[in-house]
Amino acid sequence: MTKKYKILGKYIKDMSSETPDIETYIFVRDYISKYQLNIDINSKALKDKMVEVNTILKFEDKQENKKKSYFEINYSTIVKIEENITEKKDLEKIVLCDVQIEIYPELEKSFLNLLHNSGYPSVKFEKKIDFEQLYNQRLN
Repeated sequence: MTKKYKILGKYIKDMSSETPDIETYIFVRDYISKYQLNIDINSKALKDKMVEVNTILKFEDKQENKKKSYFEINYSTIVKIEENITEKKDLEKIVLCDVQIEIYPELEKSFLNLLHNSGYPSVKFEKKIDFEQLYNQRLN
């Protein structure tokens, strides 16, 4: 199977780490294992069969705690789609699955660096994201 796209560039568009004060930091440090990783993918068509794909990871507390930190990274990938790709579902698979599988290791490393540098060195993401499975669930 040949690739139906080419990644022309990728970069961190935005990243954020917010911990308002020391009390929050201490609370979050003890409680960060309860935080959840969320992923959001959106894309914007550019000219000449190019697409900007934004993959946004958020690591946040879903509980109603007063003390919480917030972490987010927006990773942008510029993708050139081959001329012969015209079907919407083929394009969706490239954006939601193929590109994600290719960029995720680098994105995850950048996001973990943000978390570690924000004072939470023990954070790891145990479960790997299965983009193929997520894509197939979305279809069903």
